[in-house]
Amino acid sequence: MANDHRTAFIVGAGSGLSASLARLLRAEGIQVALGARNPAKLEPLAVEIGALPVSTDAASPASVDAAFQLVESRLGAPDVVIYNASGRLRGPFVELDATAVRAALEATAYGGFLVAQQAARRMLPRGSGAILFTGASASIKGYPQSAPFAMGKFALRGLAQSLARELAPRGIHVAHFVIDGGIRSASRPIPADAPDSLLDPDAIARTYLDILRQDRSAWTWEVELRPWVERF
Repeated sequence: MANDHRTAFIVGAGSGLSASLARLLRAEGIQVALGARNPAKLEPLAVEIGALPVSTDAASPASVDAAFQLVESRLGAPDVVIYNASGRLRGPFVELDATAVRAALEATAYGGFLVAQQAARRMLPRGSGAILFTGASASIKGYPQSAPFAMGKFALRGLAQSLARELAPRGIHVAHFVIDGGIRSASRPIPADAPDSLLDPDAIARTYLDILRQDRSAWTWEVELRPWVERF
């Protein structure tokens, strides 16, 4: 149940879905750490809800290790870890820059591995915890001129599925969320001619909380979320 969780670490935090997650988890009495490359951008949210901003480069083993050590020293070892980071890179396939593609894959998939590994190392001795991964339409569908994003999200989904099979029998709930559609935000307002076409980030966050509350006799490893008007 959610009230068994004391500390959450959201990696790839920003003003969108992760902010909704942070607010909801704090409202549930869970301490929250917010990880981002630039923690200064998290200060307003951190002050608003009393969260801990943490400098975290998800693609750097040393940075991820240091981030977890800081969270553990300040709030205790996180028993909920949410990976919300990704690298988007678009363009005609033959024109993509190889270095930029590598960076995108590191942010989307390799970072997920690093964060999940640090989380699992702390959860396994306790035999409990939750590791949640944020996916996208690209987790299951590769779109034109979006090969790097599809590569990274496919890999992240594979990581989640593998970890669910390995760690669930040891008491750790691993779940992957396919966010199949655009998310409403200040920079992406609801279109006047399609009022139901974007996902509400607060509604998405409530589904994450629902998964955290699941009884272990009926765990979910993957959830797809989309507006009711979205085609799939």
